Amino acid sequence: MTALTVPARPDKDDALRPVPWRRMAGITWRQHRIALAGVAVLLGALAVYEWLTGESLHHAWVAVITCHPASSPACQNLVRAFPENFLSLGSLLQVVPALIGAFVGAPVLARELETGTFRYTWTQGFGRWRWALAKLALLAVVLAAAAGAFGALVSWHYQPYFATGNQALGLPQLSPFDSDLFSLRGVALPAWTLAAFAIGALAGMLIRRVLPAIVATLAAYAGLAFTAGLYLREHYLTPLVTSNPNVPGTAWIIGQWWTKDGRFAFANPPLSLLDQFCSAGPGPSGKGGGLLFSQCLAPHGYTQRTSYEPASRFWPFQWIEGGWLLALSALLIAATIWLVHRRAA
Repeated sequence: MTALTVPARPDKDDALRPVPWRRMAGITWRQHRIALAGVAVLLGALAVYEWLTGESLHHAWVAVITCHPASSPACQNLVRAFPENFLSLGSLLQVVPALIGAFVGAPVLARELETGTFRYTWTQGFGRWRWALAKLALLAVVLAAAAGAFGALVSWHYQPYFATGNQALGLPQLSPFDSDLFSLRGVALPAWTLAAFAIGALAGMLIRRVLPAIVATLAAYAGLAFTAGLYLREHYLTPLVTSNPNVPGTAWIIGQWWTKDGRFAFANPPLSLLDQFCSAGPGPSGKGGGLLFSQCLAPHGYTQRTSYEPASRFWPFQWIEGGWLLALSALLIAATIWLVHRRAA
């Protein structure tokens, strides 16, 4: 009987040949060094680009805010030349955690299950559940740390777009809750990366084939990210409600509606009402000369109300999202280890 055909022994017998945990770190590195090198190359290349473009962005922003008087032709030229093309990069960076989860997380267990090498691995003195825990925990820590460092660089890169005085200067004004950038900053990026890795590991354990596990990881991560951004995030904290039309430009507008006598009237003013009370819709080309809906409807008892999340809640939102993603990742990793422990060789 060869070593490859020897049945895996129960974990209770592992004490006969104890293997120290530190040896598993070296084994994990040797087995996954190519995948980790790929992550380093990907994040390193993106980091260099973020640094170079961020330098030019910050220099342009400093030039605008230090230019006086702001209404002079020279200052206006600086405003018009202010770079906005970097904003589209945020949507592209959304795929980074998904790629890490698919190409690092999915093959962690699926490759050994697909090739059958797990039969030899489980006969060693380390034990199957300790083997899975060591591999998943070590890789998770390394990936989360790398993503956290990259997320800090992303936050620095886009900081000029979040400055509170940008609207007055005519510069692009983003909310800290911007859908393309919120999950790439603070604690959200390492949390999403960890979740993607955990999804990939569980998919690999369930499917036991690398390519299908990669596809399943990408699909599951996309569904989770879509659900969080579109439905969950806005419910983390109860939004503020105001009747002041001058909501800060850095706020996240959740919804707007109209009331009359304290009761809901409509979400958007009907055309018949605008024709009755407003000489024209808002805009310089209308007969009303840019008259806002709120200005022409207010004298008739209509009040516009806005629910929003202020920019000051950015970090509470970050910690809430990071917290439930961490809990989800721990649950997925625990489920993966349990499946490894229960699976017959």
